[in-house]
Amino acid sequence: MRARKSTLTDQELEIMKIVWDLEKATVRDVYEKLLEHRKIAYTTVMTMMKILETKGHLKKNQEERAYVYRPAQPKKQVIGGMVREFVNRVFNGSAEPLLMHLVEDDALTAKEIAEITRIARRKS
Repeated sequence: MRARKSTLTDQELEIMKIVWDLEKATVRDVYEKLLEHRKIAYTTVMTMMKILETKGHLKKNQEERAYVYRPAQPKKQVIGGMVREFVNRVFNGSAEPLLMHLVEDDALTAKEIAEITRIARRKS
């Protein structure tokens, strides 16, 4: 198995979100969820889930006639890794410019800013 890379492509992340929400899923389960939002081929979903398994993001077991996939890591851990990679790559490891950008661009609500402030005070 290859070393796990934190950052997922948009399509990989979309699939992982479905598997995290369902906790376990077959290719058909994921395919049907994706069809609610857009057209996609069943074989594309199957291929993407195999890739996610190869990358170490999904684990599979055979149950009856279908493979059932489960997340290899919790959502919070994977998303945290993606955020760290982004901060390292874009902001040279400092989260402050990211927060400043979000605040200055009005991307955060007053409630979100208050929650961030509360968490920051608790951490210090």
